[in-house]
Amino acid sequence: MRTVAFIQGGGVGFDQEASVRAVFEAVRAPVQFDVHLAGEPAVAQGLPALAGTVLNAVKAHGVALKTKILPKPDTPNPPNLNVAFRRVLGLFASVRPVHNLAGLPSRFSGVNFTLVREITEDLYNTGEYEVVPGVVQSFKVATAQAALRFFRYAFQLALEQGRKSVHCIHKANILKMSDGLYLECFRRVATEYTEVAAKEMIVDNACMQLVSKPQQFELLAAGNLYGDLLSDLGAGLVGGISATAAINIGENIKVYDAVYGATAEAVKPGTANPLPLLMPAVELLKSLGEAAAAARIVKAIEAVLTDGKVRPADLGGTAGTTEFTSAIIARL
Repeated sequence: MRTVAFIQGGGVGFDQEASVRAVFEAVRAPVQFDVHLAGEPAVAQGLPALAGTVLNAVKAHGVALKTKILPKPDTPNPPNLNVAFRRVLGLFASVRPVHNLAGLPSRFSGVNFTLVREITEDLYNTGEYEVVPGVVQSFKVATAQAALRFFRYAFQLALEQGRKSVHCIHKANILKMSDGLYLECFRRVATEYTEVAAKEMIVDNACMQLVSKPQQFELLAAGNLYGDLLSDLGAGLVGGISATAAINIGENIKVYDAVYGATAEAVKPGTANPLPLLMPAVELLKSLGEAAAAARIVKAIEAVLTDGKVRPADLGGTAGTTEFTSAIIARL
């Protein structure tokens, strides 16, 4: 039995958690959750939004499953608690598998690539300043140390996944110093992994190529901003949030993350689509050596989606969380 930290961030996360627990029980997954509240539900109990106990639990277990962390409602200029969570834990890369799910309508078939996003630098790790009224300045930060670590991880992941190529996504034709440094680091690391083809693509061309022929890609490595944008584009290629998962990587830490969350006010309790958390939970099982159980869950999900009789509201149906989850379990 493996103990995994479970970070409950509120809203639809509670319905998603119940669904994952039910499916894991049905496949007899050898996983025990150590649950910790963060964000809105933590504050409601008089706890910090990101308590030290939450972060220590992730460090202690080395692996976590996490819902979207939501701030307390009506908080003026609420902080991005998910970004803060990543920073405090030193998570440096976000892995996004992008592939089709049978039964989930999408514009493309045969899509199967991995997007890896650097998540410590770029425009997301800087301040913005009003120089004078009406003039705002933002700084893009790039360091060789972070880029080299990131690209070594991306190439190593390509080897582990049996990928034959890595595309570096950049804008070095315009941002000659920051993205130029990024591209230089990519080329340097590529010399260490000669068995993987190193390819380069300007980000605007990458967008066009992704919506024209996404099947050409195997693994894309992108900086923080470009990776954020391309992550959502990738989800759109294969049918939306139901096919998404994020695995955020740090030193001896992996956090399997739901990329979608909503408040109870936005999505009525009992009606949430559980797939945005169930899909990263599947990736979690794979990493724990439970590939057979993970495959069973995916096949069951695809069977329910293909049948089309039981679907949550955001997939064009009327099923609540429990009904949809029960349909998945019935197919196991």
